[in-house]
Amino acid sequence: MAKTPYQAERLLSANRQAAHNYFLLERLEAGLVLSGTEVKAVREGQAQLRDSYAAIEGGEAWLHNAHISPYSHGNRENHVPTRPRKLLLHRQEIHKLIGKTREKGLALIPTRFYLKNGRIKCELALARGKKHHDKRETQRAREAEAEARSAVRNRR
Repeated sequence: MAKTPYQAERLLSANRQAAHNYFLLERLEAGLVLSGTEVKAVREGQAQLRDSYAAIEGGEAWLHNAHISPYSHGNRENHVPTRPRKLLLHRQEIHKLIGKTREKGLALIPTRFYLKNGRIKCELALARGKKHHDKRETQRAREAEAEARSAVRNRR
């Protein structure tokens, strides 16, 4: 069965540096509690996830440092750009994440905002930080793969 345009996912914002700075081990989907102007601004593409992270506080998941610019047609009731936002997860998922984030060096990093069935979702990744030599190794592997692809392309 083909997906209708309403069911298709649409990327709204991506944290492209997350894959560069972290080993992304596990991914999960979370809903977001947003105000009306935040929803409109995110749909316009005014969200930035670069320095954001998620944390479990008091049995709830929160998204910190995600910058959602004020809505262009908003009024005095516009939102605060970097306020903490609640993430909607099942209790079992939160308990699992509490156990995993207590491990040494693991963090919850938002990788993208996307639209799914008319709702804004946040993809979280359980991540381990990369050291400088790991980043160089990843870059070398990426360059070698690109060279191999171009060599195959030129051969044809």
